[in-house]
Amino acid sequence: MRNKVPVLMFIRSSGLSVKITGMLLGFFLVALAAIATTLFISWHLEGAAAAINDAGSLRMRVYSLAHRLARAELDTVDRAAFTADLTLRVAEFDEVLGVLRRGDATRPLAVPREEGIREALDHLADEWVHRLRPILIEAANAPDPVGLHRSALEFDGTVQAYVGALNDFVSRMEHSYARNTNVLRTSQVLLIALAVIGTILLLRFFFLTVVRPVFELHEGVKRMGQEDFDTRVPVLSDDEFGELSAGFNRMAVHLQNVYDTLEERVALKTRNLEEKNRELEILYDVAAFLREPNDVDSLCKGFLERVQKAMNASAGSARLLDLESRNLCMIVHDGLGEDFLESEEVLACGECVCGEAAQGSGRSLMLDVRNANFDVTRDTCMRAGFQTVSATSITSNKRALGVFNLYFNQAQEIDAADRQVLETLGQQLGIAIENQRLHARERELAVSEERNLLARELHDSIAQGLAFLNLQVQMLQRALDEGRAGDAQTTVDMLRRGIEESYEDVRELLVHFRTRVKQQDLDAAIAAALRRLAEQTGVATDLDVQGDGAPLDPEAETQVLYIVQEALSNVRKHAGASTVSVSVRRGRGGLAVTVRDDGVGFVEEREATDNEAHIGLHIMRERALRIGGQFAARSSPGRGTEIRLQLPRTLRVET
Repeated sequence: MRNKVPVLMFIRSSGLSVKITGMLLGFFLVALAAIATTLFISWHLEGAAAAINDAGSLRMRVYSLAHRLARAELDTVDRAAFTADLTLRVAEFDEVLGVLRRGDATRPLAVPREEGIREALDHLADEWVHRLRPILIEAANAPDPVGLHRSALEFDGTVQAYVGALNDFVSRMEHSYARNTNVLRTSQVLLIALAVIGTILLLRFFFLTVVRPVFELHEGVKRMGQEDFDTRVPVLSDDEFGELSAGFNRMAVHLQNVYDTLEERVALKTRNLEEKNRELEILYDVAAFLREPNDVDSLCKGFLERVQKAMNASAGSARLLDLESRNLCMIVHDGLGEDFLESEEVLACGECVCGEAAQGSGRSLMLDVRNANFDVTRDTCMRAGFQTVSATSITSNKRALGVFNLYFNQAQEIDAADRQVLETLGQQLGIAIENQRLHARERELAVSEERNLLARELHDSIAQGLAFLNLQVQMLQRALDEGRAGDAQTTVDMLRRGIEESYEDVRELLVHFRTRVKQQDLDAAIAAALRRLAEQTGVATDLDVQGDGAPLDPEAETQVLYIVQEALSNVRKHAGASTVSVSVRRGRGGLAVTVRDDGVGFVEEREATDNEAHIGLHIMRERALRIGGQFAARSSPGRGTEIRLQLPRTLRVET
């Protein structure tokens, strides 16, 4: 038991990876040691078997040498052949004996390194080298049969003792081989037992550390799936499975608490969702109304009606800030009495809770009338019977534009979410009011720009014509005073032509400013302008339209038509052309309009300074810049003029 305690403590307290790694590593080391032992013994057995075979062959070789010497005495043989054969046999014996002493790892061959075996081998080697081998060498070199006979008798006297030593050597190796074989078999049996015991231990280990915790967790999950939230799993160790079991128990406790409070939380979430839906409905309704085209008073009135209804307020009002006087002026109201209106129609910025809200940036202030400090707050709301008042600033880009109020006859708690909604509504109203003001300023600016363009058109046409007529009248007066009737008649004819040209200018100017381009009707309007030019002057005209694309903004199309009309007017007045062509190209790059004539042309360097002749070019360039286009005029004397207008694709509107 004492030996098992550290193992159990290791299993319980170590991490799962440490446990598995340690157990497998220990099992691997033990198995490796056992396998290495059996492998070592088997190698030695294999080498000993080869050594026994070679040692046994030495006995055969000794007897063969003795037989060869005895036969050499009886036979008459070739001495040289006998000497060579005996020398070869001695060399082979030396080689076998040397291999036994050295060993041979390639076969393998190795004499057991046990006490007595190595000494016996050394004794055999010494006997061979010092006794038997010299006798054989002497016999091989014997000069006559007498010497050979003497060597044979001497070899026969020593061979029996040497063979006995060989038998003892072989016997010793055979006994060693038998012992090692028994050890090998014993180690193999132990290895089998180790494999069985190790497998049992590993199975037990994995059952305790993996299978059992997983089974407990599986059962816990199954019971949890059956809504048994009282389920708990035992914590069997301090490893990862122990942490997982503890986490499962914590999860079970949490799920039990969640399940116990589920109905309450569902009801709370339902109320929150209903509140959020109500807020979104209010915001959407008000935002949809504020997008409609209305004046400021109508915007404020419709806004107040919707907010008052959504918040269940008894009354409401909206005030806008006069930037010059810094006063809040009530512009719309609902549910307020005459006395209240007379007292609250105008408030100074910072006065009462309404004036304080107007000084903030998107704030919503609440006033409990029952507990109000009337030293800093008016008592008008109390006299009107209201118990709660909210004041929310109307802002745009963090700039205060006014304030709107909600009045409640009953005490009302407005939480942070409702305040956020009121502040958001105040910002939306502020943006809508600011947009209305911006639109009004844009309309004023557009009217001003059109007036400037009209003034330039009048200067270019009627004013110059009137100046010409005035000059002709002076010349007519001088001719009449001097009695030059012919000159007077010529001047009258010039006056008549000047009046006709001025009339044409006025009519063209009226047509020019009355023209409005309907959507997708720019090409037809340009064609109509070309027809009028042909009817007035007899000039040959041509219109070439290519490409498709989304229409331009209506204002941009109107300005494009004005530029084309101005170019055609310059052709009529100054070019003296016989043909005029207009090309319209639509593509991915945008819209390109080109007006060409074959008239007299002009010097481009004089365009910037000769205002009398080229004021029309300045007007066209200004119109092009207003719509973000690029304007270019190319001309040379006697080669006509080309007017080109390029509008990028970004000016197109989506359809």
